[in-house]
Amino acid sequence: MCGIFGIVTREERTLGPVLIEAGRRLAYRGYDSVGCAVLCDDGTIDLRKDVGRVEEVAERLGFAEMRGRRGITQLRWATFGAPSRTNAQPHLDSEGRMVGAHNGNVVNNVELRERFIAEGMTVRSTNDGESCVHAVERYRRAGDDMVTAIRKAANDLHGDYAFVIGEAGDDRLYAIKMGSGLVAGIGDGFTCVSSDLPSILPLTRRVIRLNDGEIAVLDADGVTVVGVETGETVHREPELVEDDMETAEKGGFPHFMLKEIHEQPKVAGDLLHLLGESKHVVPFLEMAGRARHLYLVGCGTSHHACLEGAVYLNRLAGRSATPVLAPQFIAQYGASVGPEDVGIFVSQSGETKDVLNAVEAARARGMGVLALANVLGSTLMNAADHYLPLACGYEISVPATKTFTNQVIAFLFIAHRLGNRDADCLARIPALLEAAIERALPQVEAIARELADREDLYCLGYGLTFGIALEGALKLKEITYAHCEGMLSTEFKHGPLSAVTEGYPVLFVPGPEDVPVMISAINEVTCRGGRAICIAEPDPRIEANADHVVELPAAPPEVNPLLAVVPLQLLAYRLSVLRGHDPDFPRNLSKTLTVD
Repeated sequence: MCGIFGIVTREERTLGPVLIEAGRRLAYRGYDSVGCAVLCDDGTIDLRKDVGRVEEVAERLGFAEMRGRRGITQLRWATFGAPSRTNAQPHLDSEGRMVGAHNGNVVNNVELRERFIAEGMTVRSTNDGESCVHAVERYRRAGDDMVTAIRKAANDLHGDYAFVIGEAGDDRLYAIKMGSGLVAGIGDGFTCVSSDLPSILPLTRRVIRLNDGEIAVLDADGVTVVGVETGETVHREPELVEDDMETAEKGGFPHFMLKEIHEQPKVAGDLLHLLGESKHVVPFLEMAGRARHLYLVGCGTSHHACLEGAVYLNRLAGRSATPVLAPQFIAQYGASVGPEDVGIFVSQSGETKDVLNAVEAARARGMGVLALANVLGSTLMNAADHYLPLACGYEISVPATKTFTNQVIAFLFIAHRLGNRDADCLARIPALLEAAIERALPQVEAIARELADREDLYCLGYGLTFGIALEGALKLKEITYAHCEGMLSTEFKHGPLSAVTEGYPVLFVPGPEDVPVMISAINEVTCRGGRAICIAEPDPRIEANADHVVELPAAPPEVNPLLAVVPLQLLAYRLSVLRGHDPDFPRNLSKTLTVD
């Protein structure tokens, strides 16, 4: 995820402090590099950027002294191109006459770069933000005005993105929204545009929210909105925003965790776009496909994704894969793996110490190393032979939500490709996740109030939903502080069933293909007075046997687990709030564990 901000003022002034403060306001989104560009009245562009924190880079490069009438700042979370000064944004066009920055992913970036180079453009980076600038440059060279050039460029840029761009000798800035957030602000003698509200609210509370497929033309006196398809002006009155800063940062949600649960359809779509175009996919799959033994290695939530991945690989690709907790990898497999084996090492941060220890042990035995991680340029990605980015953006809340979903989607994609299967069902995932969230919200509320005082419960899955049950139990433990044990439903009768008493709650996650075996487990609980709460697609057999059913949208069997995790995330969230805890920052826990 990235953050962009642009401002147009009536007179030349020192814009550096405004750009620095806008960067600080966008920092909560997460980033690895920062840059500022100012378009000066003499026709020059002052561009300064580097890897690092806003304050450190600003001081080192003298952002505060930058002067002009138009300025752009950008915070970059690397997806295309490793974190570096060259890949940091904003970017110039070939002649240094235009400058721009983007937020989002342009998934055909590799092909565009090759085309731009072949056309004689000066391409300096591997970052897709530069492709946005060159895409406009192509049509400006052909004689089109800026709005027309941006409209045509939008047809060349595939993915979800927004960008802001300016040109020397033009008093305006231009911004386009094509899937990523964008809002414009109108003040006294200036206008501005940003990825979201926090960087605008300290300057003005009069805003225009852009819709997908719209261009904002900013001059010092106002904002004109133009439709990308028609080129016609869209008339929209500014609105007055009354949100406070904290609410704005959370997108109107009371907690980051709830915001990130709601972001899952969006990031799922981002990942699927990226995997459909990424140059990393083929070498990743080739190494995984020729492995003698394939190991899926992770900790906590990432391990649960590995459990899902192992079932997917078996069902869809006919491949045996061994999921293993990273700290156990050395003890259990460290002396037996070799050059013919491959591990897929999974980590949200790419810095998890237990995972890196396992990578080091694998390397010592000559084993192939593949990585799934969310942070480009992380230690894990740098250590891997090949990697796939998870494209989740920054996840602030300590409990993983959208990163888990995209880990599972990545494994589902890998299994489809290794099995040479039609992957059309994957395209439905974002819409199904959206429906699952909408459907679950009111259903979960009643259950949460019923369970708010419980200190002990179980969450049971089977087959494809085993890893989901473990993940749901982990979420409940993390942020409610109640004990919830996740396990295989068929194992429950081998001991834990003794815990069931009158009213004792047990959560069940039956996949559509496993209803008969789960009904047996449900009745083992209900006949002893326990309360069976099921998260499942509509099924008369489940409804006849369970005490309560949280209904999921109907989906292909392999997609069902992705939907089933949503009510469990929401249930954990609501229980945490009802019990008076902060779900974003649970006690004793850290987002990234860099110690043994």
